[in-house]
Amino acid sequence: MKTNAYDTLKRELVRLMIEHRLESEEVVVRVAPLSPEEAIGHPEDRDYPLVIGRERLMQAEFRHSLGQAFTDSYGDFSGRLSEVAAIEPTNNFRRAIFISSLNAVMRYLGLVTKTTHCRNNEPRQCSYELAKYIEENYNHPKVAMIGLQPRMVEALSKRFEIKVTDMDQANIGTEKFGVPVFGPERTQQHLEWCDVAVATGTTIVNDTIEQCRISKPVLYYGITISGAARLLGLNHFCRFGH
Repeated sequence: MKTNAYDTLKRELVRLMIEHRLESEEVVVRVAPLSPEEAIGHPEDRDYPLVIGRERLMQAEFRHSLGQAFTDSYGDFSGRLSEVAAIEPTNNFRRAIFISSLNAVMRYLGLVTKTTHCRNNEPRQCSYELAKYIEENYNHPKVAMIGLQPRMVEALSKRFEIKVTDMDQANIGTEKFGVPVFGPERTQQHLEWCDVAVATGTTIVNDTIEQCRISKPVLYYGITISGAARLLGLNHFCRFGH
C-alpha cells in the first residue's frame, strides 16, 4: 500500500484516537499470530491457506476487543496506539500490525462488528451466500476473483464465468474446480474483462489494493478489510465473521 489508501487510514486512526481520547500513554495494543486452529477452527475442507500454513492471521487486542488480518509475514508486537499510528507500511508484517490494530480499535468503538474470522464450516456457507448475493445484485456477470479462496471459486464457478489470479506460487498454474489459477500479472487483464470483481481483503495488507480501484463493482471479502472498508467507503462482503 504505497499510497493514498494507507495515508487515509493513518489519518483516520489519528482522528479516532483524538476524538475518543485514545492517545493516552497507557493505551497498548498487543498483536500476535494465531495457530490454524485458533484462527479457523476445524473446517471439513482442508485446502485453505490458513490450514495449509502458507498464511497466518495476526490478531490484535485493544481493550479486550479483537481485530485480525491475514498476512504471509507475521510475528509479535506490543506498543502504544500512537506507535501503531506511526508505523511505516514498508512490508506485509508492518501493514498487518496496523490493519489488525485498526480493526480492533474500530471494533472497540462499535464502528465495525466482523473483525475475527469465521470458523469450522462457516467459510463454505459464506461462499454460498456470496454466489447468491452476486446473482441477486448483478444477475449473471463475468467475475474476476483477485486472491484465491477455494470455497468461493467452487461456489461461483457453478453459476458464473470466472477468472482467478493469486499471488501464491503454489496455486499459480493449477486448476481449482475447472478454473485455471493465474499469477498477478494477469490481474489487470481480468479486471478489464469482468463485470464484477471479487477481491480478497488481504489486498490492504499485501500492497495491491490500488490495482483493484476500478470503475466496475468490486466486492472485498473477509475480515482483514473490515475497518478499512468502512473508512474508505468500499463494498465489503463478510457474512459469518465474528
